Amino acid sequence: MWLPMLGMTALPHLGGLYGGFITRKEVKSWYPTLKKPSWRPPNAAFPVVWTCLYTGMGYSSYLVWKELGGFTEEALVPLGLYGLQLALNWIWTPIFFGAHKLKLALVDIVLLTGTVGATMVSWYPISRTATLLMAPYLAWLCLATCLNYRIWRDNREEKEE
Repeated sequence: MWLPMLGMTALPHLGGLYGGFITRKEVKSWYPTLKKPSWRPPNAAFPVVWTCLYTGMGYSSYLVWKELGGFTEEALVPLGLYGLQLALNWIWTPIFFGAHKLKLALVDIVLLTGTVGATMVSWYPISRTATLLMAPYLAWLCLATCLNYRIWRDNREEKEE
């Protein structure tokens, strides 16, 4: 059972690595030109936070997968919601940092936050531990959603290319 645990824990990091590749250039060139709120976390916090969050969500998915006996019919909704939120998570960075589409990124992150909430609701009867491991992720997404909104509001379409 080590291989599924390691694989499912590592899976979210794949999108994180791709996102980091996109973000690295934009954080030095485009992102500093945006108006940002004073309460935003420092840039150095983001890779640390996302490493922890990706690890927690990945391990959570393993706990649910294990409890349901793998990719069974019963796992379709809880792991399907997890897959959907992971896809929404992975596309946010290319939308925001890659395409500079602040409004579209805001739509994505609102959908993402709702999908994470739905994932947690579907997981609660299966594994409370898995659900609780997702709580920091949901809290961070609430902050990130507010930050995305403020950046969009304060920069509007003028910074979108």
